[in-house]
Amino acid sequence: MIFSYKSHIRIKSCGKTFCAPYGFFVYLPQTDVMAKKKYYVVWQGVNPGIYSSWSECEKQIKGIKGAVYKSFESQEEAERAYSSSPYTYIGKNATETGKPLADWRGEVVPNALAVDAACSGNPGPMEYRAVYLPTEQEVFHFGPLNGTNNIGEFLAIVHALALIQQRGANVTIYSDSRTAISWIGQKKCKTKLERTPQTEEVFRLVDRAEAWLQTHEWKTPILKWDTDRWGEIPADFGRK
Repeated sequence: MIFSYKSHIRIKSCGKTFCAPYGFFVYLPQTDVMAKKKYYVVWQGVNPGIYSSWSECEKQIKGIKGAVYKSFESQEEAERAYSSSPYTYIGKNATETGKPLADWRGEVVPNALAVDAACSGNPGPMEYRAVYLPTEQEVFHFGPLNGTNNIGEFLAIVHALALIQQRGANVTIYSDSRTAISWIGQKKCKTKLERTPQTEEVFRLVDRAEAWLQTHEWKTPILKWDTDRWGEIPADFGRK
């Protein structure tokens, strides 16, 4: 994996130890990232079924036109999905038209991070994360804290930019949020959320993110994820 967690500042919060490069955002330790396991459902491919590793899944879909597949966080979710229509899980356009999604692995920039956010209510408990596309392995995960989905999408992109610059990596960023991408270009989080004692924590992060954008230059491409064509972004939390 291109990202190493060997050097970092260690911070304790709520009884857990996190790493925080730059004194900016909080990063999950590598042990937590590596512990996550995914299950892959292949609805259309060489041998449809459920696979417990990306390498096995890839054998079933690589080079197969119209291959339909998706990763899940647990075996139970994967089994439930496999017994259902794939279009329940992998994109609004596919659900409406019944057409298989394009295989994003043959179309996106391969060395890339995908970022996404989720919010229970808007505003409400918000979290965001990034996954490394070649492996779909989680790279960082922050939250929950009180905010909005758009703020989470914005923070996720800045978090990814800071990490990529720190590592000196040549990596593209994909986001499915036009709003967040626009805010990055303006170097300003133009949220309408009111700053209150309940939202102060997320606004402190927004302040730091805006300060980082104002004081750093980057050449990292930030591209819009084509949800209609490729389905949900791999960093999606699967709560739709």
